[in-house]
Amino acid sequence: MKKLLLTTSAVLALALAAIQPSMAQDGKAIVIGTDVDAGTLDPRLARDTTAARVGDLIYAGLVHITPKLEPVPDLAESWENPDPQTFIFKLRPDLKFSDGSPLTADDVVFTYTTIIDPAFNAPQRALYSPIKAVEAVDPQTVKFTLSAPYAPLLSYLDIGIVPKKLVEGGADIALKPVGAGPMKLASWNRGSEIVLEANENYWRDAGKVEKATVKIIGDNSARAQAFEAGDLDVIQSPLSPQDIERLKADDRFGNVITAGLGVNYLNFNTKDPLLADPKMRQAFSMLVDQQTIVNDIYHGVDQVAHSIILPSSWAYSDKISQPGFDVQGAVALFNEMGWKDSNGDGILDKDGKPLEVTLSTHSEDPNRVQTIEFMQAMFQQAGVKADAKISDWPSFSTNYVQKSQHQIALLGWLNIVDPDRLMFAQLTTGGSTNWGGYSNPEVDKLLQAGRSTLDQAGRAKFYQDAATILANDLPYFIVSAQGYQLFYSKKLGEVQATPRGNMRGLIGLAD
Repeated sequence: MKKLLLTTSAVLALALAAIQPSMAQDGKAIVIGTDVDAGTLDPRLARDTTAARVGDLIYAGLVHITPKLEPVPDLAESWENPDPQTFIFKLRPDLKFSDGSPLTADDVVFTYTTIIDPAFNAPQRALYSPIKAVEAVDPQTVKFTLSAPYAPLLSYLDIGIVPKKLVEGGADIALKPVGAGPMKLASWNRGSEIVLEANENYWRDAGKVEKATVKIIGDNSARAQAFEAGDLDVIQSPLSPQDIERLKADDRFGNVITAGLGVNYLNFNTKDPLLADPKMRQAFSMLVDQQTIVNDIYHGVDQVAHSIILPSSWAYSDKISQPGFDVQGAVALFNEMGWKDSNGDGILDKDGKPLEVTLSTHSEDPNRVQTIEFMQAMFQQAGVKADAKISDWPSFSTNYVQKSQHQIALLGWLNIVDPDRLMFAQLTTGGSTNWGGYSNPEVDKLLQAGRSTLDQAGRAKFYQDAATILANDLPYFIVSAQGYQLFYSKKLGEVQATPRGNMRGLIGLAD
């Protein structure tokens, strides 16, 4: 038996007016700027970065993921892996939720049972689908039985444990969360701020910060200027490139600038009749000038992507490549499929209908808006009538992309701690976040093999084979691998950053 035991604009004026002076100088409080409000504070249902990052403070998981992406004990003090399909976790003694109620194995079982229940519709359910059963062996011991070996499991077991009795009793933890993390919710003014305070019931020292206020300022530049004015103590990605360069040169601030764990990508709706043929998706992809987008719009803070596998990943191969920027080649491909400028008006048409497509993104990220506007111009030059649809994040994500109403949408994925995290739920047939409706049985088999193979070299080969097919089928076109930037007031002293963007290192909980 193997045993592992580990130890321990007008927008700007309004935004600035709403912010109270920072309290960081007393070492007891911190004010953090973010771009969007959390959609929910139930960790099982989180879909956005703010929900995930705030949830990481309110809740605790069986493990915690370090900045080096290593799972270390959190609520679980140790675990055993007696065979490839069994994990046994031993909880720390006397664990409590922030309301003082005990946290036991029953709460862990409840959390994961609800997540893997299709009726609950957890957005990340596919990450946990290999879990066949979760059992409470005793109040401090939880046994996970898997349907097959599952290589990335530990990387996903940081999701927050929720209180079974409270939820079953009707409490709405989406709005009034109760967790076992280092902080607890003090107040939440939707669209404005989330205020947290130290949780005296956390199993370890909760850190140096007694109060953390997360301010929602949608405009990147307004957020950066609020930080410069001293009204925020910390800001992090997403940030506008021009602000990054200015803040880097300001010696009042510390910074962490590194490769991120995210991508910006085009999501093609493969169920849309216009985009069902991979050749159409290839032609549209050939109109994406990645070099200009990355170097001029993003000022080089991102990296041009060549495949769906991050360059920093152990599975990366430079032999895999998406189509490159080639306007003439794209037009030739359109022509081959019957789209030609038969009217001499500069717009390609077929059977009397113009070649028309809608490009979309969300308004909170000016870089993405500028990218869509630039793409719109390039598409027009190639004879494609391109419309731009820009809407706020909730409308764009929940009511548009997630309902598969889009054609070509620009958005991103973060927290890619394993290739499985970017590919399985998104690109397997019927995957929970497969908003583009892509289906390829060979890709399904490769991605299933990638998560159930324990040998890393073997996993890499499966992901590379899948990425090669995806670079041709193009349900996703990966525009760039994201960089990660964090800026903080030196009044805070040294902080520990993680490319995931989580905030425990900002409140003094170093790993």
